[in-house]
This record gives sequence, C-alpha cells and structure tokens, in this order.
Amino acid sequence: MKFEDQRRTMVQEQIIARGINEQKVVDALLKVPRHLFVPEDIRHLSYQDSPLSIGNGQTISQPYIVALMTNLLEIKSSDKILEIGTGSGYQTALLAEMCETVYTVERIGQLSQYARKILNELAYKNIHFKVGDGTLGWKNGVPSCSEFNKIIVTAAAPDVPQSLMEQLADKGLMIIPAGNRMYQELILIKREKDKYFQSNYGGCTFVPLIGKEGWKL
Repeated sequence: MKFEDQRRTMVQEQIIARGINEQKVVDALLKVPRHLFVPEDIRHLSYQDSPLSIGNGQTISQPYIVALMTNLLEIKSSDKILEIGTGSGYQTALLAEMCETVYTVERIGQLSQYARKILNELAYKNIHFKVGDGTLGWKNGVPSCSEFNKIIVTAAAPDVPQSLMEQLADKGLMIIPAGNRMYQELILIKREKDKYFQSNYGGCTFVPLIGKEGWKL
C-alpha cells in the first residue's frame, strides 16, 4: 500500500474512529507525510498505531496521541505556539500547518538538525528552532518571544515547569504529560490572568523531559 493510502487509513481508523474529527486537525494529518519523519529502516511502520524510535533515546509519538494533544489545544490560525521537544519534527509540521508561527525547542542538537532539514525541504517558513533546555521554554531564543497562545510539551515532566507557566499567554492553553518516569497523566492547563486551571485527559507514557525544571540526567 502506498504511503498516501496508509496515511488515509491511519486517519480514518486511528483518529476519526476514536472521536477526533476537527477538520483542521484531520486535514493536517492527511497532508503531512509522517513517513518522512521516521528513520528509513523502519519507515514501513510509519502509519501503524504505536510510537516509534527516532534514535537518541527519543520517539515519534503514536498518531492518536499526536492528534489528541493537537486537538485539545484548539489551535487558531493566528496562534503563536511553543513546542517543547522537536524530535524528528512531525508534530512541528502539523502545528505549522495550523498556526501563524511555531517556536520549537529540542535538547539534542542532532535531532534538531535532522528535523530542520526535513521541514526546510517541505518548505515550511513559519518555524523557529532552538537547541537547549526545553524546561526553560523560549528564554534567550531567536527571535525573541515572551509569551505564547499555546504550548505543547512532548516529553514527560515531574511537575509543570514554572518557566512554561509564565510563558503561557492569558487565555492560553498548554498540554503536557506529567507524572513519574514510567507513567504520566495528560494535563491540559488553561490560563485566566494569574490563575491556572487543569483538566486531566488520562494516562500516557512519554520519554522524560530533561532539564533544570524537569528530570535530571
């Protein structure tokens, strides 16, 4: 089966069938070639219902989890989005399809370079990259930006980093897995001025968020 056909099947059976049918999320999932963000030796597994290794101890998340987290953010075309954990760049591409600008942070330079190459080849012009400690958000990033309408964290934190809370704009939403190293809960945070409200969207398992305000190596 061609990758394009596999992608359509993935969206129909793994995403829409599980209740995620927001059109802009579906359109982005149908458009972005997930297989390009997966190592060549396992590319034939790109559209299966599971996470996959992308090297350096990191993973590309299960398609449903990617879709769920994206859907919960209620993305608008005018949004500035901070992504913590660029990985291979798949989630970054989906965000770039849906919002004004993506600011993405990756701790591992090799992965950031790999993602940037693919995303540049796919002609995305609305993505800014930073290599550094994702728990600190976009601090000292270029171009400068101090707050974001949406924040998505694709690694597991022991607690929600304070720096990310501070960089979330009023009325903004943040999605983050939080818990221990083995098991987390998917938490949606909404900011209302100086108050933060949390909703829980069930259990999940992510690689650890390493950094000053996260897990230590």
